Amino acid sequence: MATPEFIRDLRTAIGTRLLWLPGVSAVVLDDAGRVLLGRRADSGRWSVIGGIPEPGEQPAETAVREVYEETAVQVVPECVVLVEAVEPVRYPNGDRCQFMDVTLRCRAVGGEARVNDEESLEVGWFSVDALPELDDFALTRVRRALEAGPTWFRGMAEPVRAG
Repeated sequence: MATPEFIRDLRTAIGTRLLWLPGVSAVVLDDAGRVLLGRRADSGRWSVIGGIPEPGEQPAETAVREVYEETAVQVVPECVVLVEAVEPVRYPNGDRCQFMDVTLRCRAVGGEARVNDEESLEVGWFSVDALPELDDFALTRVRRALEAGPTWFRGMAEPVRAG
């Protein structure tokens, strides 16, 4: 993930200390119910598309921007899938971050999936029953996006469903 300029500026003052940041993930579905994934350049792992909002940017705007920047696919955000604080991460350069992730389910409305920046090695559409190996966080986001239930919040009891 390319580090936004405002974070590079913060890092000059705080060094590698833990930085609490917002994050937005997008689970993108097409009309056939396939999921759009990108294979990350930094880890080589397949994942959902995501990124850090620019200061003042709304989560839905971030999802639209990040998906387009990384895959050339145009999307419309439909709903909030989950909200959770993820475990802290340490990057190879020593920087430490912890993200408050808001995951949105998005519907693809245009564009052809392709690598559109330096953050992805590959991008592609996958049927839900033939997903590549995903880290737990990404698989959780995909599964939650496919459910019809309410927004999921880590740490809260599962909602009681009628019927």
